[in-house]
Amino acid sequence: MSALANTDLALLDVAGMAAADRAAIAAGTPGLMLMERAGRAVADAVGRRVASGASVLVLCGPGNNGGDGFVAARLLAERGLRVTLALAGERSRLAGDAAAMAQRWTAPVEPLSGLQPGAFDIVVDALFGAGLSRPLEGAVAALVAAVNRSGRPVVAVDVPSGLSGDSGRSEGEVVHATETVTFFRLKPGHLLQPGRRLCGTVTRADIGIAPELVFGEARPPTLFRNAPALWRAAWPRHDVETHKYRRGAVLVVAGGLAGVGAPRLGARAALRIGAGLATIACQPEALAAHAARGPDALMQRALADPDALARLLAEPRLSAVLIGPALGLDAAAGEAVMAVMRAGVPAVFDADALTVLAARAAGLNRLVGRRGAPCVLTPHEGEFARLFGTIPEIADAPSKLERARRAARSSGAIVVLKGPDTVIASPEGLAAINTTGSAALATAGSGDVLGGLVAGLLAQGMPAFEAACAAVWLHGRAGERAGQGLIADDLPEAVIPLLAGLAEEDGLVEGDSVAGG
Repeated sequence: MSALANTDLALLDVAGMAAADRAAIAAGTPGLMLMERAGRAVADAVGRRVASGASVLVLCGPGNNGGDGFVAARLLAERGLRVTLALAGERSRLAGDAAAMAQRWTAPVEPLSGLQPGAFDIVVDALFGAGLSRPLEGAVAALVAAVNRSGRPVVAVDVPSGLSGDSGRSEGEVVHATETVTFFRLKPGHLLQPGRRLCGTVTRADIGIAPELVFGEARPPTLFRNAPALWRAAWPRHDVETHKYRRGAVLVVAGGLAGVGAPRLGARAALRIGAGLATIACQPEALAAHAARGPDALMQRALADPDALARLLAEPRLSAVLIGPALGLDAAAGEAVMAVMRAGVPAVFDADALTVLAARAAGLNRLVGRRGAPCVLTPHEGEFARLFGTIPEIADAPSKLERARRAARSSGAIVVLKGPDTVIASPEGLAAINTTGSAALATAGSGDVLGGLVAGLLAQGMPAFEAACAAVWLHGRAGERAGQGLIADDLPEAVIPLLAGLAEEDGLVEGDSVAGG
């Protein structure tokens, strides 16, 4: 898992960032220097958005976030901007580095009352940082509401005031930022919704904290922003002597005649992502419908008797299984899910399979643990609630990230908690937050394609966590590229140019991935 040591993609929660600050100070970088650099980054962001002589309202809070604001205000005034600084609370009550930076501000400090944010060209929000644990109230809440009504651009320091840096949620008024300037590493709240929307553009500034002070062999990162650099090293590579079984055979377990589309979407996606063979296993009455619809590369097998699926799962050349899309919820579906759960083959459980497993949620860890092969669960929020909603430790978790992590630990499976901020979590504590995707993906069959992408990568031997991360990223980026008007049938084809782009970035030459017949 050397790729997972990629500290550039690492995320830090609020406690982790506080520890990073302490490590830098202990290593010899004064806190005042860190604050000066942070304030300079904020001033630079403001300077990129307004012309010389513009009016700037800098709103400072009583902690270090406010200290960053005092630095930004001083530097902006030195650069010729007209700066008004207002402070929440009394200047005499500032402490530590924030108090020292306040002393360097020689212009007046205004109270929050009576401010008209709309009278300024831009607003700097340095009221409260990521560690705020209570809703904004009183005069501060009223001012934040006025800032949001003003329509003026807002540059937030660290996170928009009122937003949790860990969960991306707010319990009350929260600043709607145009740009958020954060430091060293992003936080989960920058990527989890609604935080991602409220932060606007997130700019990460280098303030001189050395990564080796925070991460190392004894402290490798466990939380990441999902991006190709996270999983590219584990991406399947096939030489010119490969053949279809080396590229992996995927079995998609389908239901009856009423649902032939969803499993086909998954099977097609598995082929497009590089699996050498995909087979639909369906009820006999659905066989003709599957055979008539193409693509011709897709195989079909009828489940003529209760033992037929067991025989398919015992095939030594089988590499991965997808079960769930349009499977149904009858007794036969339950038997199929349990047969796959007993099989020692990497498997993706999606859609109806998750509902079947929900009835066995109490014993899920035991079922997954005795499989002896990777298991990936891909629930949306409703399916997640059915699977894990009766487990208080999971249901009461403070964020989507933590719910996914606890579910993965509890079940022993890779959990892909889908949504506009999909979280991928492993039982070992690894997690990634995805940022690709668009509203175009909110269409029937989109999740079936994602399940097929994961299965196709598992079939090619990609480790389960990296396979899930890669599939989620590619699925989201394909949706972005296809745009509005997208239907799920378009997604497998939309992945093709993305794969070509990955190959070019890796320096692969045409022909490196030629498969045999």
